Amino acid sequence: MELAPKPTAKKVNWSWTSALIGAASATAAAALISAKPKDPTFHLISIKLTSFKINLSNINAGLTLTVHVTNPNITPIHYSSTTMSIFYDGSFLGEAHVKAGSQPPRSCRVLELPARLDGVELAHHAGKFFADVAKREMVLDAKVEISGTAKMLWWEHRFKVHVECHVTVDPVFLDVIDQENESQLELFLAS
Repeated sequence: MELAPKPTAKKVNWSWTSALIGAASATAAAALISAKPKDPTFHLISIKLTSFKINLSNINAGLTLTVHVTNPNITPIHYSSTTMSIFYDGSFLGEAHVKAGSQPPRSCRVLELPARLDGVELAHHAGKFFADVAKREMVLDAKVEISGTAKMLWWEHRFKVHVECHVTVDPVFLDVIDQENESQLELFLAS
């Protein structure tokens, strides 16, 4: 019986330079992965009735929408003022105003948005509205586009975030029952 020859160990060339280049490459790859822009999140916390005005020609309700916003990115952002459109049963019902501002990287912020709803438009949907009041569930939709800049090192990049919200509220107590929020970030790399 013949024995197989014993394998010979190969000598591995190892150097600190190769190790440092490998570590730097791994660090750069991890930095690129964490720097990839992420969509911000929006969550409606509460709705508060602030005014109710009845004139001969119109009915208006003033509200304050309290919204929790998260910037998951590693860069601070600056955004311009904009208007959020609010819809009921497919019709424009009112709007909320988003003031210009900024948000630090990887942070959360609570915004209070003043809103105004058109009671005359709501009256056009009186049958559905009273049915919603009876079942204590009213579905509102909202859309907004927020534009701004994000600064990374020396470069400022423009961005736009498109947000769509589908919110179920109790029309009697204005409690938020359920919500689905989608945001989509668009980054413009050319300055």
